[in-house]
Parts: sequence; structure tokens; C-alpha cells
Amino acid sequence: MASPRRSRSRSRAIEPAWAGLPDRELLQTPLKDLKLRIEGGWLERCVAAMEGELAARGLRIKPHVWLSDEWFSPPETPGIAIPFYLAHPRLMRLERKMMLEVEGGSPAECMRLLRHEAGHVVQYAYGVHRRSHWRKLFGNAAKPYPDHYRANPASRNHVQHLRRWYAQCHPDEDFAETFAVWLTPRANWRKRYADWPALAKLDYVDALMGELAGVRPSARPRFKVDPLSKLSGTLGEHYQAKRNRYAIDTPSVFDRDLRRIFSDAPRHREAPLAAATIRRERAQIIRAVSRDTGEYPVALDAALDDMIARCRALKLRAPASAKQTRSQVSAMLASKTVTSYYSATRRQWFAV
Repeated sequence: MASPRRSRSRSRAIEPAWAGLPDRELLQTPLKDLKLRIEGGWLERCVAAMEGELAARGLRIKPHVWLSDEWFSPPETPGIAIPFYLAHPRLMRLERKMMLEVEGGSPAECMRLLRHEAGHVVQYAYGVHRRSHWRKLFGNAAKPYPDHYRANPASRNHVQHLRRWYAQCHPDEDFAETFAVWLTPRANWRKRYADWPALAKLDYVDALMGELAGVRPSARPRFKVDPLSKLSGTLGEHYQAKRNRYAIDTPSVFDRDLRRIFSDAPRHREAPLAAATIRRERAQIIRAVSRDTGEYPVALDAALDDMIARCRALKLRAPASAKQTRSQVSAMLASKTVTSYYSATRRQWFAV
């Protein structure tokens, strides 16, 4: 007879029936039927690490967490919703296929997002957005959220934590991003943001959190908003709505230029994948273009994300040498991509 411990280990190892389904059938599965858990996996370790960082700063708050269809933290309860796909590798693969990326798909990126969401929890648990100095620095938290926002990559009034200059879309996000930078261990934010107007926000958060250290927030109900178990739509419906929201099928301004460098011709099918080549050369490309043009590396990094996504979608290969490819991509990034981010008439809008 097996021991209880061994039996439990075996039961945890059993894969759900939907894990072996092909994509077409998996997309017909209702979200509520996935029956996923945070406990027992890498997400639980990330949540515990986030709790440890809050405790190390003396903040006596422990957000409750649950699985839903996206990242969010509702102001009504001190908790954090984590997207369901992070709870199983099969769903992470589907997310990457449908959205060309997995937001929060590595421990490092998951921690960045958890710190951001923890900022929302702290803001509303302690009501700091009602303070006059908070409003002076960050703005009015009651301001309606936009559906889209247009970022200024050159702005130094906001920290840069999550991609796409997310701090610029709303006062709440500005605070959450600032809090996340402050919370990150060994962030060295005083040096990184020296001479930036954003440093005043970081200094304020530092002083404010020192004031709140050891203080328990007012008791508030703990409940789950849109938990996975209550979402009746199918995975297919979820991704249709998500793709529409982010306009993932909109042709990129890079496509024509990418086809001049890369190829989808059958004769090049043995050549390295273009997306993989760009990823491998990414750091050198950013350094070279930033040095030659003076543009902010974070803007170049976001542009490369878009280029990699288009290379995947177009199934492009890199027939030239790595050195030649790096040179060609760098030239294109300097002359074409940066213009689309900085031109007042072409600056890109991002979905919130």
C-alpha cells in the first residue's frame, strides 16, 4: 500500500485531460473548466518572494492572489489577479502562439508584474491617493482610465519599469510603477534616475513607505474579482477578444523592411530563424544604435520586440551571416523604427 505522501505526489503529477488536446480543441475549452491552481508551482514561489519583499520593507500587508484572465488589482479588495496561462506550461505555449509573447512568463518578469500590482494594493489599502502631495506628484486617481494611451519615450517624468512606458497611461499606473522600482531589491534607483524629474516621485514613495512601515491598513473585505472558476467563455473567445484589443493582426510598418533583410523563400528553409537571430544579437544592436543616434535604449528595445513578433508571424529566416544581419537590422532600426516612436505624427498608441 502506497504511503499518503507518495499518493499525493502521484495525484499532483497527473496532467489534466485538456493538456494533451491539439490547439483547435483546446480553444473550445471553457476557462472555468481548466481548474488550475497557484499553489504547488513556480507562481507560488514568486508570490512568496513578493510577500517577503513587502515584509522586508516593514509593510504589514499581504495581498491575496487568485487566477483570472489577466493581470489586475481591483481597488475594492487588497488582492492580485494573475493570468491563468501562467499556471500550466501547455497554456503558456498556447498564449505564446496566440499573442506572440507570454506576459510574466519568466520568474523575473513575473516578479516585475507582481511588484507593480502590489503598488496598486498598497495605494488603495492605505488610501495614499487621497493625500494632497500624492495628487501633486501623480495626478488625480479618479481620472477615467483610457482605452489607449500615447507614450512619450523621451519623458523623464516617469520611471521605466514595465514595457511601453506604462507609467504614462494613468496616475494609478504611475504610482504603481514608481512603487515597483522602489520595491525591487538592489534597483539602485537613486543612481539610475539621478537628474530625472521622476526621482522626486521615488523620494516621495521612499518617505511615504517609511511612514507606513509597521502600520496595519484598515480592514477590507478579501474576495476574488472575476476568478477563473466563474469565467464561462472559452479559450477561443478569450483570445479573439484579446487579439482584437491589442490589434495583433495589424500589419507592422516593419514588414517591407524586414523582407529586404530576411527571407521566407523555400531555398532558405535551413537558415536560422530571423526572430532567434535578432534575439541573439539584441544587446549589440541596442548598444550600437543608441551610441550612433543618441536614442533611449528602452525605445529601441520595444521596437525590437515588435520586429521579433513580425519575424515570427511572417516565418522569416536569416540567410546572411550574423554580423551582416546585425548591421542591417541596426541600420533599419536607426532610420525607420525610431522615427515611428518619436515622430509627433506617427507616435504609437498602446492598449491599456
